Amino acid sequence: MNAFDYRSPRSLDEALAILGEYGEDARVVAGGTALVTMMRQRLVQPRCLVSLRDVQGLGRIEANGGLRLGALVTHRDAEVSPLVRERIPVLAETFRRVATVRIRHMATIGGALAHGDPNQDPPVTLLALGATVNIRSARAAREVPLTEFFRDYYETALEPGELVTAVTVPAPPAGSGAAFLKFLPRTADDYATVAAAAIVTLERDGVRCREARIALGSVGVTPLRATSAEALLGGEPLGESLLQAVGEAAKTTVDPLTDHRGSAAYKREMTAVMVGRVLGQAWEAARRSAQARP
Repeated sequence: MNAFDYRSPRSLDEALAILGEYGEDARVVAGGTALVTMMRQRLVQPRCLVSLRDVQGLGRIEANGGLRLGALVTHRDAEVSPLVRERIPVLAETFRRVATVRIRHMATIGGALAHGDPNQDPPVTLLALGATVNIRSARAAREVPLTEFFRDYYETALEPGELVTAVTVPAPPAGSGAAFLKFLPRTADDYATVAAAAIVTLERDGVRCREARIALGSVGVTPLRATSAEALLGGEPLGESLLQAVGEAAKTTVDPLTDHRGSAAYKREMTAVMVGRVLGQAWEAARRSAQARP
């Protein structure tokens, strides 16, 4: 690695002041699961690392109608949290599927989002759930919908001097069901060939779809929403022909790269398969939820 300054602030204001001092030469480190690897490969060579480990208040999971997950909440924290499991179980299941338990104990939610890797699992489910990223700088605070947060390959909406403080996830509507699936080509700690998440909200009849959101990962330069596929679902009952049509529409949304996890053509075909499967599971969960409504 290159030589660098290491700062360990104890408050958010102190951390933001250091980021302002170093500007684009500073990088924030939390779990370090991605950043340290990139530094070893000399893909990034910051002049200063700003550790958030001693900053208070960023490691909380709180209920706010939905959930607010602080930037220092680890993937393991979210996986085992009774609050997450009770309120948005698909989110806990998504974090459970990330890599290995050793990595989940270190990787933080804020760090993962700021890293902007399009192959990560949690952003897929967070996109489907309509999450918002909370961002702070020394000058102001702002909220960015996750649909606008990822800009390009490893590029996010974060500006120099800004950091992620939390992600806010709204409560799913009544009569909703959600699911997350990914296809792994090799081992459990590898990235997915295709990852897919869906949330379905049914009409009160428990049969027809009122709204659906579908998100995909590992098939483009950012995690993405399959909006053309979603548009086919409004007012429709579940059926094999519908699932097939939605899967085919989702294929037109993706722009995958050929790599050791599969060719671009293979990933497109697997997109259709995974969208059909995850939508079917989400629909079934929504049906059970609708039947339980008073």
